[in-house]
Amino acid sequence: MGCPLLRNVFAALILVLLSKGSSVHGAEFGHLPDNITVLEGESVTLRCRIDEEVTHKAWLNRSNILFTGTDKWSLDRRVTLVNSNNSDFSIHIDKVQVTDEGPYTCTFQANNKPRIVHVYLIVQVPARIVNISKNVSVNEGENVNLYCLAVGRPEPTVTWKEQKYGTLREGEFLEITEITRQQAQDYECITNNGVAPPDQRKVIVTVNYPPMITDMKNMPAHLGKTAILRCEAMAVPPASFEWYRDDHRPVESDNTLRIKNEKTRSLLLFTNVTEKHFGNYTCFASNRLGASNASMLLFRPGALQGRGTGLHAGMSVIVCVWVSLSAALLLKV
Repeated sequence: MGCPLLRNVFAALILVLLSKGSSVHGAEFGHLPDNITVLEGESVTLRCRIDEEVTHKAWLNRSNILFTGTDKWSLDRRVTLVNSNNSDFSIHIDKVQVTDEGPYTCTFQANNKPRIVHVYLIVQVPARIVNISKNVSVNEGENVNLYCLAVGRPEPTVTWKEQKYGTLREGEFLEITEITRQQAQDYECITNNGVAPPDQRKVIVTVNYPPMITDMKNMPAHLGKTAILRCEAMAVPPASFEWYRDDHRPVESDNTLRIKNEKTRSLLLFTNVTEKHFGNYTCFASNRLGASNASMLLFRPGALQGRGTGLHAGMSVIVCVWVSLSAALLLKV
């Protein structure tokens, strides 16, 4: 019985002999539903109940013979006969595989009348992600292409979710053109086919950009007191900081001045302000993509106000001269 051709011929012969001259009455003599759905890896019992005395009976999967009576024809150890008596002729399939999906037929002869019961076994597979983009680091302005491949039965849907904004995009592929720093975030791929809870995984997208100084201002300081100059810069990768005096000398730490660099900012800490500390300081922030700088003053209280008054007075004189000249020109006209 190892020849596939012989087995198929024999299966066809069984069906012909048992069904010859009779119609199919599966609903009347069997209790199998039209379809049975099972998850891959689970077990299932296909029951064929009989309420009459039978002389011949068999189980077939498509044209393959599984059992003829108690004789097993299938070589698959997962398929076993549960019962074989005058009221029940059922088989059991352990650890169901996708290849088990298909039509099954329970056929028997009772009181010289052939009976056939059909059932279709549907094997479902929970949706799962089998391949997804790795975390990616790109420069601002470049294009990003992410992919998320999933399998399952029935065919699963694939959705991309932006963690920052919560927006959804359908499809296995996600394209971001000319990415901006605001789009640096986690992108979550979600696949679902309704069989089991969704499968989901994240891709971290890092966007690199040059430093941009966001916080700097002039600071008043009293002699003998403490003072702080702050320079904050946003950058990816994080910026390196350097400080310079107005005469372009690098600022170095000493017993009255300390430089403290943190992830996104740099601090100039004056522990005992002296006359030599007053002046203009320039913060220089850089990474491999570029640099940015900003200047700020450490001044004695009142010094900038005086400068501002002088500037205001100078501007007033200029305005007065301009008005006088305009009036003279108009009188000539």
